[in-house]
Amino acid sequence: MAKEKGRKLIAQNKKARHDYLIIDTYEAGLVLTGTEVKSLRQGRASLVDGFVQLDGNEAWLHNVHVPEYSQGTWTNHSARRKRKLLLHRAEIDKLESKSGETGHTIVPLALYFKDGRAKVEIALAKGKKEYDKRQALREKQDRRETDRAIAAVKRRQRGA
Repeated sequence: MAKEKGRKLIAQNKKARHDYLIIDTYEAGLVLTGTEVKSLRQGRASLVDGFVQLDGNEAWLHNVHVPEYSQGTWTNHSARRKRKLLLHRAEIDKLESKSGETGHTIVPLALYFKDGRAKVEIALAKGKKEYDKRQALREKQDRRETDRAIAAVKRRQRGA
C-alpha cells in the first residue's frame, strides 16, 4: 500500500474565523487512539466548540467531537475526551505567554491528515466585538458587490 501524500481536510472551524481575530497559527500533532484515527479517516469530526488549554508544559485539545467508530468494540473511545497536542517547547512557551493576555484564546481552525498523520491547525486569537463582526461582514458584502459589478461590465463589453 502506497503511503498517502499531501493534506486531506477532515473538519474546519469556519465560525472561529468569524468570531475571532486570528493573530498567529500553529500546526500541532495529535495523540489519538486507533478507533479515533479510523473515525477521522471516515471524515467525521466537529471543531465547533473546541478550544486549547495549556496545562503546565502540555497543550490539550478540549471539546472536539470525534464520533465513536461504527465498527469499534469495547475498545471504542469517548467522543469528547481531551486530546494531547504535540508542540515544540518554544511554541508552548510562546502560546502560554500570549494567551495569558486579556481577551486572547487558542482555538482549533482545521483538522486534517498530512502525509498520513493527524494534525490540527490551532490559532492564537483575540475575540471580536459585535461591531467588528458587522464591519467584517459589511466589507465582505461590499467586495462581493464590486466583483459582481466588474464582472457585469466585462460581460457587456464582450457582448458588444
